[in-house]
Amino acid sequence: MIPRPHPEPGRLVDAEFQVLDRQVLDRNGEPVVTVDDVEITDIPRGVELDPDADAPVIENLLSGSAVLGTRLFGGRPPESRWQRIRWSHVTEIGTAVELNTTADRLDASWTERWVRNHLIGRIPGGRHAPD
Repeated sequence: MIPRPHPEPGRLVDAEFQVLDRQVLDRNGEPVVTVDDVEITDIPRGVELDPDADAPVIENLLSGSAVLGTRLFGGRPPESRWQRIRWSHVTEIGTAVELNTTADRLDASWTERWVRNHLIGRIPGGRHAPD
């Protein structure tokens, strides 16, 4: 059996302290969502990680409107309630998580776009920036 070559070491991220509950900003600095959870490469339940094996890799940032209820009452939101942002869009992790794309290209901001177009846009003067 030929051993797999080890990839270049990536950045080690402590998701609990560096990613969870952070504001996500698009490339223009506009707020998108906050990070409620992360989705990592599949690891079977009950399997301990081998210290010599590759570390799990974050695949998606997760956000969802049903998260508050589950934090208060327990459980986990259904899969259909999660909004995903691909980890490949992340460019910087600091006080906020910065992305290399705009908010209107992400499914995670659909609720804000809907409210803007269907509610705020119907208010007189709601379709332009304030003077």
